[in-house]
Order: sequence, then C-alpha cells, then structure tokens
Amino acid sequence: MRTGLTVAAAMLVAGCSDGLPQAATDGPRIEASLERVIERSSAPAREAAFSRDGTLLATTSANGAVTIRRTGDWRRVASFTHPGGATSADFAADGRRLFTGGYDGAVRAWDVASGRPAEALQGAQGTVWTVDVSPDDKKVAAAGEDKLVRVWTLGSAAPPQQLGGHQRNIWEARFSPDGSHLASGSFDNQARIWNLATGKTERVLKGHSQAVVGLAYSPDGKLIATAGDDSTVRLWRSADGALLRTLNNGNHGYKVTFSPDGRWLVSAGRARGAIGTFWHQLSGGGGRAAPVHLWRVSDGAFLQALPHPDDVIYAGFSPDGTRLVTAGEDGTVRLWRIREVSGRRAK
Repeated sequence: MRTGLTVAAAMLVAGCSDGLPQAATDGPRIEASLERVIERSSAPAREAAFSRDGTLLATTSANGAVTIRRTGDWRRVASFTHPGGATSADFAADGRRLFTGGYDGAVRAWDVASGRPAEALQGAQGTVWTVDVSPDDKKVAAAGEDKLVRVWTLGSAAPPQQLGGHQRNIWEARFSPDGSHLASGSFDNQARIWNLATGKTERVLKGHSQAVVGLAYSPDGKLIATAGDDSTVRLWRSADGALLRTLNNGNHGYKVTFSPDGRWLVSAGRARGAIGTFWHQLSGGGGRAAPVHLWRVSDGAFLQALPHPDDVIYAGFSPDGTRLVTAGEDGTVRLWRIREVSGRRAK
C-alpha cells in the first residue's frame, strides 16, 4: 500500500509541469551560474539588500538574524537581531545605516559599523513586510499587514505620511527612481501608484487575478514589473498604467527585480505546485525545483531557470549587474555569476 501511494504521488508530482515557455536561443541573453552559497541557516531566509555602492550585502532571516557581509570577500562584518524576526531590509544611500522591517511591526535603523540600533520608526499595526529608502535618502517607506503605506521623513519628528487605499495586506512598496511616486502591491490583487506630493492614488494597476506579491520600478522609471500568486509576471507603463506584457512565471511569484541597466528581469517564487510542495514537506522529495527565472525585458523572452531546493523569497542583482543573490525558505543565500551571451543563434 505504501509503495502504491509513493508511486502515485511521484506520478502526480511528475505530471505537474511548471508551464514555463521555451528558453530563448537567439538575441542578447544572460546566463547565471552558481558561484557559492554564502549563508546557511536553520531559519528561512527573507530579504537581501546591497548597499548602493555594492560593497556590502545585508541578509535577513525569519528568526531575526541580520547579517552584513563585505562583497569583496563575502566575510561577515556585522550581525545583529531584529526582535521577533526580520522580513525586509534596505541601506541608506551612504551605507552607514541599514533599515529593517519585522514581525514586531517596527522599522528599525541600525548603525552598520557598530551593529547597534540607531532608531525605531513606529506606527505600523502588524507585520512590516517591506521597507524602502528613497533615492535622495530623505524618506523611508514601509508597509505590511495593516493595509497602509507609511512614509517617514528622516530627521523629522512629524508623524509619517499614510497612504490608504489597499483593501488587504501590502507585500511590496517601492519609490520611483526620481522619488516623486511610490508603487505598492497588495493581496487585494492590485498595484497602486501614489503621488507623494498629494498622498493620493494616481493609478491602479488591475490585471492580476490573485495577490500582487513582488513589485519593482525599472531603473529609468518608465516600467513597473509585478509578480503575483496567479503565476504571472506583468510589465506596466508607469506613465499611464497600461499593461504592456504578461509573462507566464510557471508558479506563484514572490519577487521581481530589474537589472541595473534595465535590460533583464529576475523573478523568484514558489518552487513547486501544491502536490509537489506537499510531497516535499512530507518526504523531502517532490522533484527538482528551479523557482528563479531570468527574462529579457525588450520582448519578454524567457532565458533561464535557476535551481533552489525550496521557495525563493528574494532575488536581486548587484549594483554592477555582474551577480545575482537569491534567498530561500531552505535557509540559504546563494550567489550567482551573471554572464552575457552573444546574440548569435545557438547551434
């Protein structure tokens, strides 16, 4: 009986295609190869963040551990704990402070050199899922379970600006490259573009049939990418909210990020379908998982799927575009080397 169940489960798992398109073999492309695993933990990894000059990498964990490494040799230079667990992180422009969000509902600033807490931005009612520092280094945005985006002005005692309109929890909020707008994605299946001068919603991006989990602006601010639980990645024109392209991500999307030059996109998310996830949790099996996907922005071509043993919560390019960092539920943070491939058709 047990053997029969095992075979049946294996057949079901094998029959669950990820539905990804065929990888492009012509035109400009990039390839990623695993360089090293830079962190292993018994707790799920959450988010990672490069300093803007690319010399530091911060990683967060569900158990609250925050680690900062020097990218020259990947050695740890600081570590501290966000009480109750850390979900998200972003560096100030000068790299001297790191802001983290957590399950305790606080946004905390840390002195990178000493690892000591510098200040705490309070106000959120529930878990903070996302933190972002404005391009001019004057504001910090955060959002989460209480459906509001809060924008603090650093160095000011004034209460944060509150952006209300989402009907469910918010998973991602990001400033536009010029700092004039902010985009947010929510479990209400929508993304919103906010005008920070007025505090009003300027556009609502509708199209996802399930939660919008990942969101990013392109470096020039002309595009917004969203990733959702409906297993799609969507590209929108930020100026008018027009949907330009829908990509089949194969499974739930949790994170999406543009390369620094805006030519490439990485998406990350769920490693397996429902049956495969159940079997993986039950037996450690469930088939080979490749939940990180590389895309060409110009035409939406699928380029490569990268393996990870479990769901991937974060994927992002280094500031110079030569590396990719991924962080997953298996507790590992992985470093990938990016290589651009000739535009000639592969033989």
